Amino acid sequence: MKLTQTFLLVLFCAIIQVSGQKSKEIRVKNGKVYYEPGRFGGWPANNGIWSWGNEILVGFAKGYHKDLGAELHNIDREKPEEHMFARSLDGGETWSIENPSKNGVMIARGGSLHGTEPAPDRTKPISKLQEPMDFSQSGFVLKFWMLDMNSGPSIFYYSYDKGHSWKGPYGLEVDGNKKIAARVDYMIEDDNSCMAFLTAAKKNNQEGRVFTARTDDGGISWQLVSMVGEEPKKGFRIMPSTVRLSETELLLTSRVREEVTDWNELTPKERKNSRYIDSWLSRDNAKTWELLGRPVEELGEGNPPSLIKLQDGRLCLTYGHRAQPYSICAKISKDNGRTWSEEIVLRNDGSGRDLGYVRSVQRPDGKVVTLYYFQDYENPERYIGSSIWDPNSVR
Repeated sequence: MKLTQTFLLVLFCAIIQVSGQKSKEIRVKNGKVYYEPGRFGGWPANNGIWSWGNEILVGFAKGYHKDLGAELHNIDREKPEEHMFARSLDGGETWSIENPSKNGVMIARGGSLHGTEPAPDRTKPISKLQEPMDFSQSGFVLKFWMLDMNSGPSIFYYSYDKGHSWKGPYGLEVDGNKKIAARVDYMIEDDNSCMAFLTAAKKNNQEGRVFTARTDDGGISWQLVSMVGEEPKKGFRIMPSTVRLSETELLLTSRVREEVTDWNELTPKERKNSRYIDSWLSRDNAKTWELLGRPVEELGEGNPPSLIKLQDGRLCLTYGHRAQPYSICAKISKDNGRTWSEEIVLRNDGSGRDLGYVRSVQRPDGKVVTLYYFQDYENPERYIGSSIWDPNSVR
């Protein structure tokens, strides 16, 4: 049954500091997109976001809440986890919840990262795509999904009607490689061509290494374009978020973790160097990449980036911060990612580290809608939250 939930949005002011300017205040409208007693809502960054004007579709995981302590995700791993969507028709002010899993769509064997596999009669077999996808469809949506976060394999689904109905799952291979942990980060180039920014397993079959793939036959086959940076010797580089700067230039951001023995015992300086977001520039449409820097030097225990290009040409980077104060944050760049503003705190009222995995879009009126999962002091369950804010107030 389709659930419709509208939540009272809470207004509060967040103090920000912009480089070279005095402190300013921006108004942030925070709300709950999905909350249900006894349930767990999580990880929009794993599940994707799409928008068509004021219509926004965001994916998330729905599981069962279980108190596993402050250091773990509080999801019951002995119960099923479902793929869900939240849809807004008014720019993120109100939301309806959609469950494509109820008829077996969006479920494949092994398709649950944290819960158990669904019953066999609720699964759909993974097949090979036979008919090319038409990327020119106005309601086209492509959703990648990983069956194992370390070494894959991964699958994908697609929709021509803005995610109301889906085709799939289809197996994903890139030049024969199935060891892929795919999230949603892609760029349509024409009717038949698409670039995807994905994560491959390292040589030791652990996550991960960012790479670029391309299809020119509507997804029937995918070819490797380039690897982004060297393979991390320890830790990982995963979860890219990418924008196009020009006809030939791309900027990619990714989540980096440098392997350490005990994060809690690190000094502040060591922590700063072990969990961060880096950025990479390609001047030749993803054939080669050069490291630009670290837009976010410290992320607590780590969180992925969400990078978008604003209507005025600036770049907006949003992310979660998994250390006190537990926060959802943003930065702005006026020079295509060469330099970034000071951190903009959208909210810092988190009660613990199980939060973030942000995805953001910009509305036609210029405001940014930032979606994430969150834990606060009001209830123990994790929920999908939203922050609506105006980047034009940050100059």
